[in-house]
Amino acid sequence: MEINATLIGQLFTFIILVWFIMKYVWPPITKALNEREKTIAAGLQAAERGKCELIDAERKAVNIIREAKIEAANVIDQAQKRMIQIIDEAKQDARQEAARILERAQADIMREVNQAKESMRKQLATLAIAGAEKIIQRNLDPSAQTALLDEFVAEI
Repeated sequence: MEINATLIGQLFTFIILVWFIMKYVWPPITKALNEREKTIAAGLQAAERGKCELIDAERKAVNIIREAKIEAANVIDQAQKRMIQIIDEAKQDARQEAARILERAQADIMREVNQAKESMRKQLATLAIAGAEKIIQRNLDPSAQTALLDEFVAEI
């Protein structure tokens, strides 16, 4: 290979081209690559933070759900206790009301029995007086008295 002026000219042109590229073209490309690298690194860091935040949010959600379930169970427990208490109160009220009704009924029955006894006493007294009047009006012989008493007993 012969070294001639063309080769020297091409070498000189190549050196000028490399110098020009290194001075004016290469720095913006390097700058753009560095910015792109920083942007990608920031994106990766943000993705990692996002993963961590997602994991924390999931933990918090699980805790909140667990607490809500516990609270719901407590509310249900309290509602059941209150229901039992209301039922017991209603039973007690019903028993008291039944006792009052029973007492009133027994008092009414006793009053009616007493009224019936009083009525029977009055009727018996009337019958006794009527029987005595009949006995007195008739003779006092024993056979008449026995017949009169039998008649009186039949009337009663």
